[in-house]
Amino acid sequence: MTADVVYLLMGAALFLAVVLPSALHRQAVSAPMVLLVVGGAIGLLPLPEGFRPSPIEHRAFVEHLTEFCVVVALMGVGLALDRPLRLRDRSTWRRWGATWRLLAFAMPLTIGATALLGWWAMGLAPAAALLLGAVLAPTDPVLASDVQVEGPTTLDPDGADEAGVEDDPLESIDEHDEVRFALTSEAGLNDGLAFPFVYAAIALATLGGVGEWGLHWLAWDLVGKVVLGIVVGVAVGTLLAKVAFRGPAPSLRLAETGEPLMALAAVLLSYGVTEVVGGYGFLAVFACAMALRSAERSHEYHVHMHGLVERLERLLTLIVLLLLGVAITNGLLVHLTWQGALVGLLLVFVVRPLSGLVSLRVNRSGPQAGGHVLAPRERTAVAFLGVRGVGSLYYLAYAAGHADFGHLEQLWATVAFTITASVLVHGVAATPVMRRLDAARDRETAAPQAS
Repeated sequence: MTADVVYLLMGAALFLAVVLPSALHRQAVSAPMVLLVVGGAIGLLPLPEGFRPSPIEHRAFVEHLTEFCVVVALMGVGLALDRPLRLRDRSTWRRWGATWRLLAFAMPLTIGATALLGWWAMGLAPAAALLLGAVLAPTDPVLASDVQVEGPTTLDPDGADEAGVEDDPLESIDEHDEVRFALTSEAGLNDGLAFPFVYAAIALATLGGVGEWGLHWLAWDLVGKVVLGIVVGVAVGTLLAKVAFRGPAPSLRLAETGEPLMALAAVLLSYGVTEVVGGYGFLAVFACAMALRSAERSHEYHVHMHGLVERLERLLTLIVLLLLGVAITNGLLVHLTWQGALVGLLLVFVVRPLSGLVSLRVNRSGPQAGGHVLAPRERTAVAFLGVRGVGSLYYLAYAAGHADFGHLEQLWATVAFTITASVLVHGVAATPVMRRLDAARDRETAAPQAS
């Protein structure tokens, strides 16, 4: 394969990445599905001599590419969410009730169940089994665009929202699709919250028994670094928002000019500062985006920033999926055992749906308490549509660079198979499921008006 052919293939793939989201909007086929298949087809062509698309051999490259892809996606998710979250307003916290339950219950249950399956079915050592659970537990903010909120809502100058209904700006800008909100907000937070369990797997592989590192992990990795990441992210986002919207000089008030590169600066600053001081950068980027979004929530500048981030995310996703497809058809799945495939399928069809249903079963917040109740069919959709993707690749590449877990080829094969299965299954299911939920919600909304 010559350089000219590479340019041709990349151009064709980029064209697909541009047109597919709109072309497949109403189809039961997702853009990630098509890009993954295209990558697999490219992998069947003769590759440049000496080039082996193995994530094991190119671990550092895979780690940093997927890392940047995830942080960009997290900024996009934070900017897209309309529902506010104010530190001193308990009612806003209750309106995020489904998110907290998914994080507090569904995620640990998924980690534990997957780790047990890896240990029992695949014969992995405890450290490798825990790593498999931690890697595959978080849902993905990159590949889940079909089940995420569309983007930031703004108000026109008269104070009316996009539907033309005049209302208080802070109250009218909110999420009205509970399924998309739950899946989006969960993906924005659980990518960062998977890190403590990845660190636990690394400690188990390098330091031995839990007694050697358990207290430090509990105090610092599980609590301290989470708090630090959130605090730094909010601080950076608040500072940047003050500069962009109310800066002392016109050159600093980027919101007036609509310069969207502020979003990319926010990604790099929040992530970089947090990682330097030792916190979780993924959480910091999402917190930074939420802090930016909370400032002048009805301003159209959020739309400009989100648009830039969305385009960059699409380009990075294109590269990751193409490389994953190439690797899959060039030996990445050679070490996949039937036990590993079984674990991946059980995660997609059983573990995640059951853990999600358990976490959402008890819904103590309701409209009278400022909360939002998910209907049974909506709980089922949220529980099932937990896409696995780029974040899993990052965590595995990161952990592989910090400890020797053994069975590395089997871990990569299992994770790649699970991501592929998730992309295919959820890509086919997302559009019809969301279409039915949208239709049911429209009927319920129209019924009181008709009466």
